[in-house]
Amino acid sequence: MSAPWAQHLAAAVPALRAAGVADPARDARLLLAHAAGVGAGRVTLILHDPAPAEAAARFADLIARRASRVPLSHLTGQRLFWGRSFRVGPEVLDPRPETEILVALALEVPAQRVLDLGTGSGCILLSLLADRPAMQGTGVDLSAAALHIAAANAEALGVAARTAFLQGNWFQPVTGRFDLIVSNPPYIALPEMADLSPEVAGHEPRLALTDEGDGLTAYRAIAADALDHLAPGGRLMVEIGPTQAAAVAALFAAAGLGAIEIRRDLDGRDRVVAARAT
Repeated sequence: MSAPWAQHLAAAVPALRAAGVADPARDARLLLAHAAGVGAGRVTLILHDPAPAEAAARFADLIARRASRVPLSHLTGQRLFWGRSFRVGPEVLDPRPETEILVALALEVPAQRVLDLGTGSGCILLSLLADRPAMQGTGVDLSAAALHIAAANAEALGVAARTAFLQGNWFQPVTGRFDLIVSNPPYIALPEMADLSPEVAGHEPRLALTDEGDGLTAYRAIAADALDHLAPGGRLMVEIGPTQAAAVAALFAAAGLGAIEIRRDLDGRDRVVAARAT
């Protein structure tokens, strides 16, 4: 008889711990659920069941790949963000809880037309559209592979009819004006790249992480052209690194934007800079 799932799980957890995975027990259970084709909440119910050979082999492969520090979300193909599941992969930045601060702030303002620069998986734009049925959205990304994933997420969330995707660099393919412009651009400075975890540095798109410079290149480009694409009174909101608030606020002020606000995340770190076209 095949070994029960509990035995496979018991071997997986120390393997992940030895590889330096931050939460080996959680990751092992989630990968077991994925391999077995059950919901994460049902893992306890199947632990004493014999593991089918094919599913057990699938679990062993997933554990080996996680031990090599492939991100959990790349193994399952999904990441939860703002209460919804998004398709992800090595083509896009993995959505992070901190980015939900940007979504929450964006939902505080009235807006019908929204533009997301560097949309990636589409998690910011599509979360807004899913919460606001009257909103129309446009997502821009330089990566065709990222736009493919974003379009799939739009279909899965039922908002594709209200979404357009454009390939290009920042505002380059964009026409018209918007009530709200949002962005989570690459803001990691080149010297900081060495401090990233193996999951991030080795598996997420470098283009979405760093500008290969001081981390402010994208904000300069966005600030320079924002007023040409904001409707009167329109808002601009960007995610930032925790040390960048003053620099980004200064760029926005120099570009003629007003009502500049800095919003902190749940850990008390500066996370979003917002401004208004006045």
